[in-house]
Amino acid sequence: MIEIERKFLVNSNAFKTEALKKTRIIQGFLNTDKSRTVRVRLKGDKGFLTIKGMSSKNGLSRFEWEKEIDKIDAEALLKLCEPTIIDKERYEVKVKNHTFEIDIFFGDNEGLTIAEIELESENETFEKPSWLGEEVTGQIQYYNSQLSKKPFKIWHGI
Repeated sequence: MIEIERKFLVNSNAFKTEALKKTRIIQGFLNTDKSRTVRVRLKGDKGFLTIKGMSSKNGLSRFEWEKEIDKIDAEALLKLCEPTIIDKERYEVKVKNHTFEIDIFFGDNEGLTIAEIELESENETFEKPSWLGEEVTGQIQYYNSQLSKKPFKIWHGI
């Protein structure tokens, strides 16, 4: 239940031609306390409830618990979430033995595109495709829970 993940900005849309899958995601947060977040997500036609713990000092790993829930329950819980709801499209791109999840954000976070890769260990190596930009692992402002409270347009000056 420990998630090891690295985050990167994306410097082009070239990944779209490599994508195996594209899914719309709507998500909100019932709790955005820094020691734990509780997220409700609609991913396509499925609902999910996720609890994440505090990140390690380097931002690479943290506890994550996720359970699929009924779509109707997820829609109801989204109405109870803190402002602002996150709306994004997720592209899945396989690069050798890894899958990158690239999120293109809409609404108040429009203009932001982030790629994430989950790893088996913090020291695991992986191939970096040409569209992968600056690493932002551990930079809290790029966490979805923070983007819901202080959207990209506000702090990026768009």
